[in-house]
Amino acid sequence: MYAVIQTGGKQYRVQPGQTIAVEKLPGDKGEAVEFDDVRLVAGEGDDAVQIGQPTVPGAKVTGKIAWQARDKKISVYKARRRKGYRRRYGHRQYYTAVTISDVVAP
Repeated sequence: MYAVIQTGGKQYRVQPGQTIAVEKLPGDKGEAVEFDDVRLVAGEGDDAVQIGQPTVPGAKVTGKIAWQARDKKISVYKARRRKGYRRRYGHRQYYTAVTISDVVAP
């Protein structure tokens, strides 16, 4: 069984036992997380697919926070040719790793 959830403006295909990195969520390591914005739930057979419009009512995905961290640093460089304009800066995005424990379909 798997589901498609939306969090942080992005969609993720998840199934039980999988660990995903999502935009930073509030909470500490080991706390439970619940995703109610479930866009699709699929079971074992081909006919066991439920597509939400936009969400599947009654469906939810639960998990636990595995860790909180920051991603690798990206370097951003801007320049305008022949104008002497140059800017360089970096950015490290915060993220939360979530281990999916259960997908509940209605």
